[in-house]
Amino acid sequence: MPRILVIDDDPAISELVAVNLEMAGYDVSQAEDGIKGQALALQLQPDLIMLDLMLPRVDGFTVCQRLRRDDRTSEIPVLMLTALSQTQDKVEGFNAGADDYLTKPFEVEEMLARVRALLRRTDRIPQAAKHSEILNYGPLTLVPERFEAIWFNQTIKLTHLEFELLHCLLQRHGQTVSPSEILREVWGYDPDDDIETIRVHIRHLRTKLEPDPRHPRYIKTVYGAGYCLELPSSPPSDTSVAASEVE
Repeated sequence: MPRILVIDDDPAISELVAVNLEMAGYDVSQAEDGIKGQALALQLQPDLIMLDLMLPRVDGFTVCQRLRRDDRTSEIPVLMLTALSQTQDKVEGFNAGADDYLTKPFEVEEMLARVRALLRRTDRIPQAAKHSEILNYGPLTLVPERFEAIWFNQTIKLTHLEFELLHCLLQRHGQTVSPSEILREVWGYDPDDDIETIRVHIRHLRTKLEPDPRHPRYIKTVYGAGYCLELPSSPPSDTSVAASEVE
């Protein structure tokens, strides 16, 4: 039975979420502030954390950042649960390390769909490994068992989301992949025009893979259509890449 930790200071919402998760077959623990939430996350090491942003004592952004820096909790998927709906709030949430973002008020079925998608995608084994795929093209090789990329002979550690996103683009190398297709395959739910979710994670990938993330050579934006991964068929003689600068 997957264990979910709900960190929310609103008793009514926390209880509503917990009851519906338990009815869906999950083991649920609750915390009402950031300090208790972080402590429970370390103690329980749940399969998923639902984290409110506006928390007493320590806010959700800070909690998420701390969890991502700790090896014991760095791989646990985080679904941010908040009344903040501005694009900048979402960007800050993803930059803090969140995997997905659900804005209050929300439908219970949507919440359960997001939970199922996160648990399915972060089942400790990415989709590529489940299909015994060995994915490589030119200077890029994906290593599913370790969520890593071999990039111009350097090992780059990826998050679960970054791995699945890169896997999605590599499967369609040289083709433009639409945002709706990315949302369905990587996030696991029907598109809802939340394009900023994809943009933030594309930005993170570029930071790790591009020599100059502001002027990408490999992960290209096709305006109005989506994203395209374009790689040389063999590594060029100049193998200085972003990883050597930022890792």
